[in-house]
Amino acid sequence: MPQAQQTSDSNATVNGLFSRFGAPSFTAQPTQDNTPTLWVERHKLLEVLAHLRAEFPMLLDLFGIDERLREHRPEAALDFTIVYHLLSLEAREEIRIKVGVSSDDASVPSAHLIWPNANWYEREAWDMYGVEFSGHPNLRRILLPPTWEGHALRKDHPARATEMEPFSLDEEKQAAEQEALLFKPEEWGMARATEDTEFMFLNLGPNHPSVHGVFRIALQLDGEVIVDAVPDIGYHHRGAEKMAERQTWHSFIPYTDRIDYLGGVMNNLAYVMAIEQLAGIEVPPRAKIIRIMMAELFRISSHLVFYGTFAQDVGQMSPVFYMFADRERLFGIIEAITGGRMHPAWFRIGGVAQDLPQGWDKMVREFIDSMPARMDHYQTMAMDNSILKQRTVGIGEYDTAEALSWGITGASLRATGMDFDLRRDRPYGGYDEFEFEVPIGNRGDSYDRAAVRVEEIRQSLRIIRQCLDNMPEGPYKSEHKLTTPPPKERTMQDIETLIHHFLSVSWGPVMPVGEASFPIEATKGINNYHLVSDGGTTSYRTRIRTPSFPALQQIPDFCKGLLIPDLIAIIASIDFVMADVDR
Repeated sequence: MPQAQQTSDSNATVNGLFSRFGAPSFTAQPTQDNTPTLWVERHKLLEVLAHLRAEFPMLLDLFGIDERLREHRPEAALDFTIVYHLLSLEAREEIRIKVGVSSDDASVPSAHLIWPNANWYEREAWDMYGVEFSGHPNLRRILLPPTWEGHALRKDHPARATEMEPFSLDEEKQAAEQEALLFKPEEWGMARATEDTEFMFLNLGPNHPSVHGVFRIALQLDGEVIVDAVPDIGYHHRGAEKMAERQTWHSFIPYTDRIDYLGGVMNNLAYVMAIEQLAGIEVPPRAKIIRIMMAELFRISSHLVFYGTFAQDVGQMSPVFYMFADRERLFGIIEAITGGRMHPAWFRIGGVAQDLPQGWDKMVREFIDSMPARMDHYQTMAMDNSILKQRTVGIGEYDTAEALSWGITGASLRATGMDFDLRRDRPYGGYDEFEFEVPIGNRGDSYDRAAVRVEEIRQSLRIIRQCLDNMPEGPYKSEHKLTTPPPKERTMQDIETLIHHFLSVSWGPVMPVGEASFPIEATKGINNYHLVSDGGTTSYRTRIRTPSFPALQQIPDFCKGLLIPDLIAIIASIDFVMADVDR
């Protein structure tokens, strides 16, 4: 979307808020990404959000910020800030609403009745910051264990184990931990029985091959019929956002690879582009096209994993072996270019780590030339299989309005018929130079969610071929002074670059004060990094919005009344990664 059009639409939205509530009700905050950012008083928050709901059907993200140690805090900020990031796909427009609270009155009203996906986001904000959400139906820990003491993303909470007392586990503490793990249906909002039915409760996971990671769903069953299903996450939580606050801007890049561990450099892209927006770094054309090619290679890699395991979960054994063989061939190309496979951490602030090696084009061309025929074979073997269709067609259906209200993005949203893809509709990083189609479905069921991803593989092959045929010459990294690190070969030519290289790697670059976020169309939907710089060598706040988090929250909404095998097909069709959920 052109910047001028976005600005015009954003101004109309802000003017509409001023007209409805009065300009004095808001305090505007300038940001480097030019997203309208307005502070509102707490007592008007729900009224403002409800007003915006008609124009912004998606709550893209909700998160907290501990402002207490921030030197360059916004004028309207108090001790803690809660940020509501709203998205309109129709208008291609975003807006942020912020509300500040003090430490002695850290409470805001819950927005779960406006956007249902606010439920988990508010639980996360309470878990990490201790901000209460009045009116929330079940405000309890979501990522940290129920016995955890403190709120981990507060600035006064330890960031390293060495800052805490040595761990010990005596018999009394062990008994308390075991008691906290006991399943009590009432705490999950489930009844044990009705007048004529006694329900059965079943743990699906956290160690079960069909939940694709350390993920648990507590099922309430009437026979084999699902009465309710409550997802339980957090088993894979590693504190990625906390780690981002102690790493330099440059040294956090490898950590991003581990968020969606199937997405590889796709994770780097949203992070480094958010930094580049903060610093005003212009990436050279060659670096842009290299990034796009590598990102699309990883999109194919991720979708091949999905395709094979999806077929396997509904009963087919062969496809996963074929598709993993293709993935190994693809990893051979990635390894030849980057030196790594699943986690190359190869993108850099201002470009990529090094130029393409000699012979890269021959490897890429052989791969993309061979894949269409193999995709045709997989179509016959898997997607056209009558049993797979019986297991997935009409199972787990939801429409576009439901998807938007739950924050569903990517292929799962497009499967409902929503024709939206950030690469085409708000092109970033050079995607406006490419021709490709955006696959969509119409039923929003498990089969369509798979079919859209299958076609996306073909479209990624199309994009990669254009990269191959039109790769520009020129530098692979920006000349900007904050590009990190500067090209290695230049460190051997002048002392200034050598010093720059040493300081950038050891201490890290100093980014300008400000805030910026950058959403990209990642393998599983919209991935967004929101960065807050306080003018230092590390991020003051790094918020990682992942597409898998809201996808799991929606599960109870569309599996009630189905059978357990139907739930397995639904889970397979979502295409999530638990590290992407828990961070």
